[in-house]
Amino acid sequence: MKQESKLKDWSWWAARRPIPAAMYPFLSPIKLGMDLSAWTLAIAAASWVRLEMASTTIPIGALARAVGFAWVAQIAVGTLAGLYRGRRRYGSFEEVALLFKVTVAATLLTFALERPFNPRTPMSALLVGGSMALVLMMGCRYTWRVVQEIRRRPEPEEAVRLLVFGAGERGCGLIEDLVKDRGSYLPVGLIDDDPGKKRFSVRGVKVLGSVPDISRVAREYRATALLVAVSDVPPALMAKILAQAEECSPALQVKVLSPIGSLFGEKSKGSDIRDLSEEDLLGRRKVDTNLEDIAGYIWGKRVLVTGAGGSIGSELCRQLRRYNPERLVMLDRDESALHGVQLSIEGTALLDSPDLVLADLRDRDRIMTVFKEVQPHVVFHAAALKHLPLLEANPGEAVKSNVWGTQTVLDAAMASGVGTFVNISTDKAADPCSVLGYSKRVAERLTANAAQTALTGTYVSVRFGNVLGSRGSVLSTFRQQIIDGKAITVTHPDITRYFMLIHEAVQLTIQAGAIGEPGEVLVLDMGEPKNIAEMARTLIRRSGKDIPIIFTGLREGEKMHEDLLGADEIDVRPKHGLITQAPVPPLPPDAVEWMNADGERQQLIFALRDLCTVPVEAATQQGTAGYD
Repeated sequence: MKQESKLKDWSWWAARRPIPAAMYPFLSPIKLGMDLSAWTLAIAAASWVRLEMASTTIPIGALARAVGFAWVAQIAVGTLAGLYRGRRRYGSFEEVALLFKVTVAATLLTFALERPFNPRTPMSALLVGGSMALVLMMGCRYTWRVVQEIRRRPEPEEAVRLLVFGAGERGCGLIEDLVKDRGSYLPVGLIDDDPGKKRFSVRGVKVLGSVPDISRVAREYRATALLVAVSDVPPALMAKILAQAEECSPALQVKVLSPIGSLFGEKSKGSDIRDLSEEDLLGRRKVDTNLEDIAGYIWGKRVLVTGAGGSIGSELCRQLRRYNPERLVMLDRDESALHGVQLSIEGTALLDSPDLVLADLRDRDRIMTVFKEVQPHVVFHAAALKHLPLLEANPGEAVKSNVWGTQTVLDAAMASGVGTFVNISTDKAADPCSVLGYSKRVAERLTANAAQTALTGTYVSVRFGNVLGSRGSVLSTFRQQIIDGKAITVTHPDITRYFMLIHEAVQLTIQAGAIGEPGEVLVLDMGEPKNIAEMARTLIRRSGKDIPIIFTGLREGEKMHEDLLGADEIDVRPKHGLITQAPVPPLPPDAVEWMNADGERQQLIFALRDLCTVPVEAATQQGTAGYD
């Protein structure tokens, strides 16, 4: 309130109109005139002080001569130094630093010019005059700067009144930018939990309380939005902030800062403000996988990605391009998906690049030919069928793509001498109870077998939870249901899932190729599992819509709570504190070659289930004897 009234008090003389273009040629002479006036006042004041404040005894002629010399010195030195050539913004710190040097030099030059006419001129008088002149000139510049900042401040009646959480470097830098830019946001207060910042203020914006005070401060200062200007907010703290924001009536719009500027050490700007995403609502912490240190195995190599048009595959291709592979071959059976990934990477989608390969994993001869022609050094196998209910109803399709398709890619990789092979799996492969989980666990075991039998190369698997931002993910479904105004469907009130961001999943995949030992599965520590129903409620509250939640019941093959590791897998993290590396028992391809993918559904499911757990020898005997 007080801040707003101050702005109105200044408005009669700080009109919010730009300086007319016709005035630009006169700005430098005006600035010079202000500096010369400062010298005049300063020398007169210094003389008055020197003569013990007896104005009647001031020698006018000597005073005029000293002022004249000061003008000559200021003009000469200032012109030579470029002070009046418009090279620095008026009132900036760079200009003030130059002004100090110019004033010191001008003071010494004035003394040198004055000395021959009056040998008894005391040095102290000119030093005092120069100091006063410097203070006056700096005062003029400060006043100019304040006026310009007030002119650029957002209109209190039109801008979004913003509370900023975080009085650190990012928050303070943002406020400095907002108060100087006539943008959409007017910062009215700071929120910070540090007791040492209780009386802290930046550009007149004060720390008004901590997290429990958000709703009270928002009411008192009529704030309508809250910006979280802190990097990597812990999930528990983010939950408290959101709860306080929702207590307001109406609820505060919660916004965050884009991380791009902070990655390059840049000061936060108003343009970095963005709406809170579903990923932010989950309170995911940043996971550092040190890619720059370990992605050297991609540099200058031929890399092939299967399933390149999918959510994971396309993001994988985008990140791999950063590490300058000799060639990046993108393989998918969906031509529209290949069109999309080429467009996102290259900005064009002519589909005429030899690095776009249209092929199906089920076509063994085609896959073998592609690998023979490309001769890749590194392979990322992301192609798979992944929707649990569809695979429960059609287990044969899981066998054809997730099992036989994986073995086809493994055979092609071993035949062409691939150096690094990364199979992308799922957390549903840990103690699986669904066709999706069974088929992906079998794929992990086939990959582990290739690690033993391949003459060269490292073959590993990487296991994901639910990936935010991927097609068909639960949040994508919830988002669309909210947009359509339809009820959100959740299987059970207590069901939980692990989540990770899509860029984390891709970083883990790339790192797996560097740190994984042959035959291992690598699993990222994804924190605590999230309650799906509570996620849905949070999204509904943020949408402002009145949307019901319908509980449909657990589907066949669906777990109440997922596992990241199987019961027989040990959580060992030898190379990265957030990545578990667990050995996988191998499974020879003979165990799956004789399965009848078009046979009876339940028998096929039993066969897949058994192949996840039985020893190698028994699996081979079962495969050749009977699942056909």
